[in-house]
Amino acid sequence: MTETVRDELIGKIKNEVHQNPDLTVLNDEELRQLVETVLEKTIADVHGEDSAFYREIASMNFRERRYILNAVFDSIRGLGILGQIISDSEITEVMINGYEDIFIERAGRLQKTANHFESRQELETIITKFVSQAGRVVNESEPIVDTHLEDGSRVNVVMPPIALNGPIVTIRRFPKEAMTVEKLIAYGSITPQVAEVLRLLVTARYNIFVSGGTGSGKTTFLNALSNFIPRDERVITIEDSAELQIRNVDNLVRLETRNAGADGKGAITIKDLIRSALRMRPDRIVVGEVRGAEALDMLQAMNTGHDGSLSTGHANSTRDMMSRLETMVLQGADGLPLEAIRQQIASAVDIVIHLSRLRDKSRKTMEIVEVLGYDPATRTYDFNPLYSFVESEESSKTKVVGKLVRTENPMRNTFKLESAGIYTKI
Repeated sequence: MTETVRDELIGKIKNEVHQNPDLTVLNDEELRQLVETVLEKTIADVHGEDSAFYREIASMNFRERRYILNAVFDSIRGLGILGQIISDSEITEVMINGYEDIFIERAGRLQKTANHFESRQELETIITKFVSQAGRVVNESEPIVDTHLEDGSRVNVVMPPIALNGPIVTIRRFPKEAMTVEKLIAYGSITPQVAEVLRLLVTARYNIFVSGGTGSGKTTFLNALSNFIPRDERVITIEDSAELQIRNVDNLVRLETRNAGADGKGAITIKDLIRSALRMRPDRIVVGEVRGAEALDMLQAMNTGHDGSLSTGHANSTRDMMSRLETMVLQGADGLPLEAIRQQIASAVDIVIHLSRLRDKSRKTMEIVEVLGYDPATRTYDFNPLYSFVESEESSKTKVVGKLVRTENPMRNTFKLESAGIYTKI
């Protein structure tokens, strides 16, 4: 059987199988039986037809039939085209805008693929498969779902009627190997000298926020920082979707949020998990991303004996990160005076590391700033920039060349370093 005839036959059988209204509730054995029935029906329907396509189908041997059956089954029970795409380790993001348009990110650049799903129904079947495997449901009454694939990739699904151009799937993939500081150095995000400074800050239990825009590498950087946490500490991670890959800590507890069920009940938020974590005797709390009312609980944890906590947040600069934290705290305590909030933020956050995705799509560490406090008289935060990214003369419109450069400002908040027995000058 030629490849063209084989692919056309697989397509015909898949289309017929997708018409079955009970497809999503069939178990594997029932699905195989359905595929085999459709194949036999297709062969019977072409009996006597006088064309090369039909003659090849009618003369299929046992091995070819097995191949067709397995191919159709795998495309339905597996992830089909999506499975082929995510098998490519170089692809870091997948964006599906309806069944016909698939975009991928490779090496920081977006491109449209030639592949597409055969129908909206095929895409919906695949979505139902991986959502149900994660114990979740997606339908018209619950059209937005955050979940993850078996390999840990983070998935966001938006279904019609919310999505006007068909089912929308966005997949953020993560490397199988945890990010290390050595890799950040190799990528040019930081220098060996900066890596040593970060190691000292994490070891001495400074509270660190990693800020940056979408796709700037915040979670990746947080993974690398976590490698500096001493092995004998008890660490609790809290995330919307489990992404962190902390491998060097033995006493590790991983917590993940849960959305409400179809009845609107059962939601577990980051705020809930932070409060629960405080009862678990953590040495450190690592929050994948702070984005709402949970910021108040996170700051209170940092201020009440849980030094060394790490987190990330969306922001365009270090100063913007402070403003964002103010807004988030107000969501959880709208009666709290703004001045009190600012004092609490300044007291809790020791270091802000700001990342950015630059014009050439590279991800760089733009600055490392020490937060010294808050001045009520001027209503501003007192920042002490320690490192700043400086572009070299080799930079162009299409290529950014530069590195983090130490400022002339000495580090002023050295109490935690000295308490940890570290007297190295930073």
